[in-house]
Amino acid sequence: MEIDKAIRECDDRRLKTKYNNAIYVIRRALALYPIQEVALSFNGGKDSTVLLHLLRAGCFLHQAEEFNSGGDAVDGGKTFPIRTIYFESPSAFPEINSFTYEAASIYDIQMDIIRLDFKSGLEALLKANPIRAIFLGVRIGDPTAVGQEQFSPSSPGWPPFMRVNPILDWSYRDVWAFLLVSKVRYCSLYDQGYTSIGSIHDTVPNALLCTRNSDSSEEKFKPAYLLADGRLERAGRAKKNSSAASGKSSSISNGLKMDNLNSGSMLSASVITVGDEILFGTVEDKLGSVLCKKLHSIGWAVSRVTVTQSDIDSVAEEVERRKSIDDMVFICGGIGPLHSDVTVAGVAKAFGVRMAPDEEFEEHLRHLIGEKCSGDKNEMALLPEGITELLHHEHLPVPLIKCHNVIILTATNAVELDRQWDCLIELAKSNGILELMDPFASKCFATTLSDVEVAQPLSKLCAQFPDLYIGGYRESREGPLIITFEGKDLSRIEAASQSLCQKFHPGSFSKIE
Repeated sequence: MEIDKAIRECDDRRLKTKYNNAIYVIRRALALYPIQEVALSFNGGKDSTVLLHLLRAGCFLHQAEEFNSGGDAVDGGKTFPIRTIYFESPSAFPEINSFTYEAASIYDIQMDIIRLDFKSGLEALLKANPIRAIFLGVRIGDPTAVGQEQFSPSSPGWPPFMRVNPILDWSYRDVWAFLLVSKVRYCSLYDQGYTSIGSIHDTVPNALLCTRNSDSSEEKFKPAYLLADGRLERAGRAKKNSSAASGKSSSISNGLKMDNLNSGSMLSASVITVGDEILFGTVEDKLGSVLCKKLHSIGWAVSRVTVTQSDIDSVAEEVERRKSIDDMVFICGGIGPLHSDVTVAGVAKAFGVRMAPDEEFEEHLRHLIGEKCSGDKNEMALLPEGITELLHHEHLPVPLIKCHNVIILTATNAVELDRQWDCLIELAKSNGILELMDPFASKCFATTLSDVEVAQPLSKLCAQFPDLYIGGYRESREGPLIITFEGKDLSRIEAASQSLCQKFHPGSFSKIE
């Protein structure tokens, strides 16, 4: 059989190990269930294409063993004996549909085409056919992989069947090594820079594969197998946002959501600090306020600052809520080897992925803490699988961690935060991981007037200048009232502050530098 022969003759030892393990899972499934009671869920993507050919090889080897034991003869893998399910969707790429039907023709696949949603389609199929196990191309890092093993019963509320995941432990690199070594066909979109294909509504070519001709502005993309860091395969999936629900007008630019706030476009961020000691009042959260100032200095609006408990669920719930609302989430605290250091695990849960060892990050930790990087401390090298990007800088002993639009800062004090922020800004200037915009400008005035005296004029001023933030506070009950004007346009701030001063006697307000 050509697939088995190609893998066994190649020099890639890792691929051979992955292949042998996957074939073992397939042959074990075929020993447990009659071939008439198993099915393949095929969607035309790279992972299910790998699984298709693994099943071809697995069925061939399984049938060959039966033949040697006195069973029926095999056909050399020319036909595909496993029932195949294809969920056809109107939002699928035409190239995916074309490739799927082409594969069915080439390999003589008996295909059930379902035009319902996944759950309803399975219910209808399993009522009509005695299917007890379904092969899936799920890999660790996929949102659906959480909690699954190589053999996992279907979830409560779903039709009963066994999920069989032969490539659960395969990486992006393993998938492409198999496809290229086997020399099998795959969907043409992967040669156009697509690295993870969903629907036509949420999938674009991966910007990390983009190239430009020197003599034109035309964008071209390298093929998917040239993506250097497989953890970024989903970078071509557009981020879901809540603009429809919030009433904001949004567009996607470089993976960030541009929200129309008041009269100008700006990006919004939220800041999350993790720590029971802050909630108990044992220590004061100083990093949150420092981060707000730094974000304003690069033109970002801060929508919320929160402190969460030191448990995975609390972190996950807050990250899940903010990552779909804000363009970027900054989270600090709860990083390290202690039992309360749950931030990274909480981020993984928010994205629905597993924690997995990261050899590169572990090497950085080993240089930092030496031989102490063993045992429980090795858990510090577990990072969210498939979504982690390490942000390297020569002045950082350990890279910062970025998971889609969440940046995890390891700073424990203002000095460390300053250093990490400066490095982050340098990286933003070179690779665009963080969009730098015009900073907020501000003016502050002090007055001895009472709150009652300035309340109505300030309300009218807010309506007159909706593009500005106009606030008031007192540092003490007996101290002066401080009026602040903040916005992107200094001339508008100047006009608003002059308008306020003109409403009162000269000398009522004094400018604070």
